[in-house]
Amino acid sequence: MTTFVDRVELHVAAGNGGHGCASVHREKFKPLGGPDGGNGGRGGDVILTVDQSVTTLLEYHHSPHRKATNGKPGEGGNRSGKDGEDLVLAVPDGTVVLDKRGNVLADLVGHGTSFVAAQGGRGGLGNAALASARRKAPGFALLGEPGDLQDIVLELKTVADVALVGYPSAGKSSLISVLSAAKPKIADYPFTTLVPNLGVVTAGSTVYTIADVPGLIPGASRGKGLGLEFLRHVERCSVLVHVLDTATLESDRDPASDLDVIEEELRQYGGLDNRPRIVVLNKIDVPDGKDLSEMVRPDLEARGYRVFEVSAVARTGLKELSYALADLVAKARAARPQEEATRIVIRPKAVDDAGFTVTREDDGLFRVRGEKPERWVRQTDFNNDEAVGYLADRLGRLGVEEALMKSGARSGDGVAIGPEDNAVVFDWEPSVMAGAEMLGRRGEDHRFEAPRPAAQRRRNRQAERDEAEQGYEGFDPFAS
Repeated sequence: MTTFVDRVELHVAAGNGGHGCASVHREKFKPLGGPDGGNGGRGGDVILTVDQSVTTLLEYHHSPHRKATNGKPGEGGNRSGKDGEDLVLAVPDGTVVLDKRGNVLADLVGHGTSFVAAQGGRGGLGNAALASARRKAPGFALLGEPGDLQDIVLELKTVADVALVGYPSAGKSSLISVLSAAKPKIADYPFTTLVPNLGVVTAGSTVYTIADVPGLIPGASRGKGLGLEFLRHVERCSVLVHVLDTATLESDRDPASDLDVIEEELRQYGGLDNRPRIVVLNKIDVPDGKDLSEMVRPDLEARGYRVFEVSAVARTGLKELSYALADLVAKARAARPQEEATRIVIRPKAVDDAGFTVTREDDGLFRVRGEKPERWVRQTDFNNDEAVGYLADRLGRLGVEEALMKSGARSGDGVAIGPEDNAVVFDWEPSVMAGAEMLGRRGEDHRFEAPRPAAQRRRNRQAERDEAEQGYEGFDPFAS
């Protein structure tokens, strides 16, 4: 059964914003007390937060779909809807957030570091908030915005100071078990370690973490033997330790050739050339291992490596190795640049930035893109004529109509607002006057009136009655 997962695909959905309420205050002797519709609540965000107690992404492997709660709709009496609750997802330290194309969205390192993976939709305004001097009793409210839907990939890169690398069965697990309190699986066959193991080592006043990376083989940098998954956990380590087996039973292997193979895989993976290296000749408790280590040590030291002869079983040479690693870790920590406090950067918009663009596509369709126009369209109830008229007024004040004219749009041309996969398309009819002062009954706007035969028939019958009454008033029964 899987107990460790370091890569998952997560489908997150933020909460939708609640709809605004269109309501009119009513009480005795005040049949029309004014608009009192409340605003809708904000939808909840989906937030990824680093938690030191979490060490694996296993939970999201079993449950990859996560959704925050929606905001509640507004109500009459100026009662705003409740905001949706944010969904906080705990992830291990060292989690990298990527999109489906592999672009890095966030690198979460350090306890408490957070990233908003999906933004909740904002709530719609109620008609009380939409009232103005010219629109005293709006018969509509704005809809809540839908929350973001995101498909993201989480990759865990182990955060440790020292990484033990080497061939399978080189003794890395045994070494970490005697250097720290970690208890990894140890056996006399290859690939007993399938997931990274972490241990904490104390050497004098220095405390550092050490990672047992699963065994590497030739071709690991190209993904052979799950090599890419293993090498990912080496990226954040400050010191690399080559654990070489001096008692291998394979005739075509020796410590020097093993070192060359692993170094070549690290070079092809990239980004690890500047890490200090230490070579550990393990299993010197075996007679042949002791002889072989004495033979290859001068050659390795001639290459510039610092070499330690140890035995994890006999526990010899461990103290010197532990303090040497502590010294390298302390130097690496001192060389790191000091973290600066996060500065708030304010980037004001340019004076000539209209906040939207108008482009003409090959098929003659004019497409309007921009944060405000697209948000206003999402919040408009197109079943309400007055709401559509309010949208037209807002777009006119923003300058969309003028920009369409400059782009060559004519009456009847198609105009789309929004992205290609979710746009509102309509036939453009340039307006001459603003619509706020021309509104009729609540919920209606005569700019969007359609022919109404029943109403026309009523008006005709009323005109006939009026004409008959006028003719009766002018009739004199005693006239000759």
